[in-house]
Amino acid sequence: MKTLNIPFLNNKLERNEYLVLLYRFLYLIVFYSVFRLIFWGLNIDLFPSVSVKGFFNIMKGGLVFDLAALLYLNAIYVVFYLLPLPFKFGKAYQSFLKWVYMIVNSVGLALNSTDIIYYRFILKRTTYNVFDIVKNEDNMGRLWVQFIIDYWYIAILFIASVWLLSKLYSRIKPRPIAFSRSWLVYPTAVVSLVVFTGFSVVAIRGGYRHSTRPMTMNNAGKYVEQAEQMNLVLNTPFCVIRTWGKRGIERRNYFGQDELLDIYNPEYKYDINTANKTKKNVVIIILESFNREYVGALNKQLDNGNYKGYTPFLDSLISESYTIEHAYANGFKSIDALPSIIASVPSLELPYIVSEYSTNRINGLPTLLKKEGYNSAFFHGAANGSMGFDAFAKMAGFDRYVGKTEYANDEDYDGMWGIWDEPFFQFFADEMDQMKQPFFTTLFSLSSHHPFKVPEEYEGVFPKGKLQVHQCIGYTDMALRKFFEKAQKMDWYQNTLFVLTADHSTATYFKSSKNNIDCYSIPMLFFAPGDSTLKGMDKRVAQQIDILPSVLSYVNYDQPFVSFGNNIFNEDDERFVIGYRDSNYQFLKNDTIIHFNGNKVTAVYDIASDRMMKNNLIKEATPKAIEQECKGFLQQYSNRMIDDGFSINQ
Repeated sequence: MKTLNIPFLNNKLERNEYLVLLYRFLYLIVFYSVFRLIFWGLNIDLFPSVSVKGFFNIMKGGLVFDLAALLYLNAIYVVFYLLPLPFKFGKAYQSFLKWVYMIVNSVGLALNSTDIIYYRFILKRTTYNVFDIVKNEDNMGRLWVQFIIDYWYIAILFIASVWLLSKLYSRIKPRPIAFSRSWLVYPTAVVSLVVFTGFSVVAIRGGYRHSTRPMTMNNAGKYVEQAEQMNLVLNTPFCVIRTWGKRGIERRNYFGQDELLDIYNPEYKYDINTANKTKKNVVIIILESFNREYVGALNKQLDNGNYKGYTPFLDSLISESYTIEHAYANGFKSIDALPSIIASVPSLELPYIVSEYSTNRINGLPTLLKKEGYNSAFFHGAANGSMGFDAFAKMAGFDRYVGKTEYANDEDYDGMWGIWDEPFFQFFADEMDQMKQPFFTTLFSLSSHHPFKVPEEYEGVFPKGKLQVHQCIGYTDMALRKFFEKAQKMDWYQNTLFVLTADHSTATYFKSSKNNIDCYSIPMLFFAPGDSTLKGMDKRVAQQIDILPSVLSYVNYDQPFVSFGNNIFNEDDERFVIGYRDSNYQFLKNDTIIHFNGNKVTAVYDIASDRMMKNNLIKEATPKAIEQECKGFLQQYSNRMIDDGFSINQ
């Protein structure tokens, strides 16, 4: 088999060992810069406002973070390379060094390659917690195969990069320095190790001052004009390394306890006449990756007023429901959604389910409603244990977890994630028909997910749309329609409150949706077939963590509980939306958004006049009242997380 005859790569040279080491670092930096440009180019619609000056600042900052990542990755390699061993220039030792170099740097290139695509789905660089998320998945092999098939060009990019890396490595071989006295080899090696260590410390810390701490992802903000651009400055190996094993949340002390309670208090107790308790069943349906943009009834202004969307049934249900026009997720991943929706606990810096605080006591809806005589069940068609949902369901107080195992019919298995939505939704209705009322159930759908397939019999039935996910949205919407057609014939139907929402937002098509607030946009509606008063379009904002206090209000729950959201049905509640992205908290209230990094406000936007968030008003004014409320929320959230204060014992 012939090898490629590329003279520059195949002609071997020998140079001073220190120059060779420098050469091997320099072309790695070039690799990372090229990967940054590819990452940018293939996701350019997600970074629409980069100026020429901003471009050069991003590339400058990228060099800083790339150097830090490469020093982290190659520390062991450099130490072995510089050790003054008598056999270090032998063939065997040099081969060992190349293997170390190729392995660690291939991992770095693999992480950067994967994030070129994965970023579209989570809208941030991958961090260490992704390994906690996937460890419960037993289908990772199939997912990787499907990923390589769907995004074959990324696989080719990675393979070509590793091949070129190997060729460049062997292009120049190190040779020892010819010292006049042989004993100089050892002190020279010691000095070189000290110099490398000192340089690494400075590069990783981002400066030489004693007060400088090692760079974190948040330091990327120094080089950008808008927060989302931090992901262009960063590289994935750095993000994984800097978050490796980290689970902690900092205790916050912005305010004294009395002042804090005046600013923000998450403890609720409704003043309710117990005679009004409804004992309605409560059914929450969480739709995988349903972006608000996909729903025609919520986007009548798109496409010059001709937009139909991909959810005809959901559109019809909205006309019969109490619908939130501007609803938002509190995270970007499925694993962020469950604590937010079921327990009013947002996942901010890290997913609550896989954090060290995941054993905290929480007052989830099933636990609270159990005091009112409700029995409960959680339904998810994926393999049992997927995403750690079964463990969370138990912790939240669900009586039963019903997954692929309990469904017990692999003929309806989609070959990747679990049971197709249509049959599982039918199964869901049948299971509830066997439950004693009142009951609380939650269904988490799964078919509207990569690899974006529908059952063979439905190929070509649903509009393909502009994105791969669109036909899957149509399929799940159809499954939802068939579920309601079946459920409405059952005795429990008229006595039920249905809450429909999504776990998180995902890829969008229209440019108007590609901003730092609409990337959280999801549908949210409350439908009660037996309650003709629960209808209309609520034009105020709401978020996933508002669902728990709203449901408890609707069923006239009168016991104390902890909630970080607001009661949607109480017009006096001042609503806000909290999220976390690019090392900043994003806090929305009254058309004003602030970005807060934990110490200070870094950006202010008026989304009523600047929906795309291009004009940072930080120099004009900082809304102190909103900043105070944001701080109060974070202090309550962080300190209660640390102190296990998410529930009220009775």
